[in-house]
Amino acid sequence: MRFHRIPRRASIPALLLALVLALPAQAASLLRDADMEYALRQMAAPVLRAAGLSPDRVKILIVDDSSLNAFVISNDAIFLHYGLINKLGSAAMLQGVIAHEAAHITNGHITRRMGNMANARTVTGLGLALAVAAAAAGGSDAAGGIAIGSASAAQRALLGHTRAEEASADQSGIRYMKSAGASPQGLLDTLKIFEGQEALNIGRQDPYLRSHPLSRDRIRAVEGYVASYGTLPADPAARYWFARLKGKLTAYTRAPSWTLRRLGDSGYADIALLREAIAQHRNSRTKVALTAIDRAIAARPKDAFLHDQRGQILLETRNFDAAVNAYARGVRLAPNDALILSGYGRALLANGQVQQALPVLEKSRRQDFRDGSMLRDLATAYAKAGQTGMAALVTAERYALGGRLKDAGIHAKRATGLLATGSGPWQRAQDVLIASQRAAKRK
Repeated sequence: MRFHRIPRRASIPALLLALVLALPAQAASLLRDADMEYALRQMAAPVLRAAGLSPDRVKILIVDDSSLNAFVISNDAIFLHYGLINKLGSAAMLQGVIAHEAAHITNGHITRRMGNMANARTVTGLGLALAVAAAAAGGSDAAGGIAIGSASAAQRALLGHTRAEEASADQSGIRYMKSAGASPQGLLDTLKIFEGQEALNIGRQDPYLRSHPLSRDRIRAVEGYVASYGTLPADPAARYWFARLKGKLTAYTRAPSWTLRRLGDSGYADIALLREAIAQHRNSRTKVALTAIDRAIAARPKDAFLHDQRGQILLETRNFDAAVNAYARGVRLAPNDALILSGYGRALLANGQVQQALPVLEKSRRQDFRDGSMLRDLATAYAKAGQTGMAALVTAERYALGGRLKDAGIHAKRATGLLATGSGPWQRAQDVLIASQRAAKRK
């Protein structure tokens, strides 16, 4: 997987909101992958709908961090550390985490905290986390970034919940799970992972416990809710997508040798083949990797994400013609998936097919213009096509999304001089330029 850092927000004008906050000293990365995010959507969708939230609006994103944590910092994103996902043992446990975090949104905990912080202007170290919303994206193999600084006081102010909020979120989350057909036992099983840690020195506690206060009374209350609402059998579809998510995630985050020793634990033959393909690709055994992914595709020929994975392997081994064909098959099966489109555009560009890459990358941008990897490729494509104004605009947007507003302003100013005054692209450049100028005034 590739990593780049982009903070989160739904529109460039919203960057102006960031000016109430300081820029971050550090940023954490997101692991972005079309397949894994689809698996998360399949498990999260019924829970989010039960909570009255739109699965299309609320993104479930994976943070590149091996510690155990989950959190929300806006009303349209839930963040899960990959270490927590790897620790969970069932789809119901993951759904329990999502239900609990969704309850923080629906119960108004995040809105109140955000309003208080924005008005007081007292929280530092958050960078553009409030200004760049919930879906920083990468290509199918890429990562985005979340601009959450390292200042512990700021993180506690943003992420920390009171015991009253936790109790409220537990009760609501259990109700959402029951309505969604997910066993409420999953939330209880997740909480028990952290049982006893409240007695540890704070430096030895998992981050989840520091932001989500846990006590024996809280666990007893959840046990009571579970007894009242009852348990449910595991959903076969959720079980499959959890196995696929965790299988692919561990294949990327654990050593290839670890994955290859545990292929038999994958639960499903196609997932075992997918994991084998990733591990062998990471071992630079391309032929073996392609054989494994081809066998997975033979089992699920209409699975767009397997073709996407094949395209990634080929692209990263510089088999550009074959990569274009693999991504094209993925796009035919999932024509509106921004991450697959991004990978396809990248492959076309690498293959020298600039004119073909442009509309593909533009379509990806329209689906999700917060994809820094795609924006870099799109700017390159515009430059190679001789459209220097558009190249400057897209570069400005990429720098803005990365929090580099000074650099963004330089390219935005150049773009405004090259684009037709009053046009849509010219206005986009103006938005970035205004954000850059306001950031400069605060220094």
